[in-house]
Amino acid sequence: MIRIGIIGKTNTGKTTFFNAATSSTAEVSTYPFTTKKPNVGTGQVQTLCVCRELDVKDIPRNSTCIDGWRFIPIEVIDLPGLIKGAFAGRGLGTQFLNVVAQADALLHVVDASASIDSEGKITHPGMGNPILDIVDIEEEMILWFNVAVDRALQRIKKRTFKPGSLSKGMSKELAGIGVRAEHAIKTLEQTGLAEKHPKEWKDEDSRRFSETLRTVSKPSLIVANKMDLAYSERNFEKIREEYKSQLVIPVCSEAEVALNRAKEKGFVEYVPGEETFRVIDESHLTKDQSWALAYVQQKVMTKWMRTGVQFALNSAVFKLLGMNAVYPVEDPKTLSDKRGNVLPDVYLTPKGYVAKDLAMEIHSDLAKRMLHAIDARNGLRLPQDYQLRDRDIISIVTAARKK
Repeated sequence: MIRIGIIGKTNTGKTTFFNAATSSTAEVSTYPFTTKKPNVGTGQVQTLCVCRELDVKDIPRNSTCIDGWRFIPIEVIDLPGLIKGAFAGRGLGTQFLNVVAQADALLHVVDASASIDSEGKITHPGMGNPILDIVDIEEEMILWFNVAVDRALQRIKKRTFKPGSLSKGMSKELAGIGVRAEHAIKTLEQTGLAEKHPKEWKDEDSRRFSETLRTVSKPSLIVANKMDLAYSERNFEKIREEYKSQLVIPVCSEAEVALNRAKEKGFVEYVPGEETFRVIDESHLTKDQSWALAYVQQKVMTKWMRTGVQFALNSAVFKLLGMNAVYPVEDPKTLSDKRGNVLPDVYLTPKGYVAKDLAMEIHSDLAKRMLHAIDARNGLRLPQDYQLRDRDIISIVTAARKK
């Protein structure tokens, strides 16, 4: 399952975002380090289901389909807040950074209302500096990577080095922080260090490699949270201007939590990610509940079109990680499994994934017996090395099935 980590300083609204994304009830408070250990929950990413295109009634198993939108489970991790010196163990830094290694992508939550100081303590709105908060967190991440890279280099220097083999050694040494071979290869290429012997690396080489590796191995976007509060719009524009190369998404986590709770109580009709919600019967609402929903409509939905929580998750999985939604079926004609469930499953697959990889993910025995695949849309026979595309509907043909 895809893992998305939520990072940021304390009191930026990380845990509220986590609760909004996973329908959880993790503790939220204004005192620093409320989150003392990672909260782990299941969120969902949203994609247009192929049932609409094919005009069929699907029966999902590993996901859900709401009004033609397929919601696919992912794991969401809310990490303890970070402060300066975290890479060296200050605060809950060591615990925080070790958990980062488990994430495929990161959502960097920042308080756009500038209501926290440099230590993550609550202050008056507008008194903080969201851009410096981002810089602080990013620097801690790079320093943490740098420590791991320097340790790896010390071990690699003792070995016989062959040109072109550095990526293999680096990825092996850094596997503990989630670095894969493709990450090491890309980072060495981008930094121009692929052919430079580790013994010749200087401090600036190690730092440059660490900066690039952090971006390559842990792609991230910025969540500008608390967009309903004063100063947020101004700071949001400043963040976008400063970080032009990154996705910056306006979010109001508390609004999403409020809508989810109202939906659970039967007060509103709302599909996560949609631009509207509908009050079912306003006569059933208290004055405070009515005011809260009106506030969400005016300050969030009307101004920003959405709460941004679902959009942030979708962007992390489909834009940062480039995942494709692929639908495996057993019968390509009925688009069903052996029990007759139509379009029962959907898998998130990375770019470069081939049909054989999909078979392996479903079951190793299926991959061993695989002959070829079939495109369920047109009946075309596909080779085992066919590269999967988004919205593919694939049937795996095995030797046993052929007989």
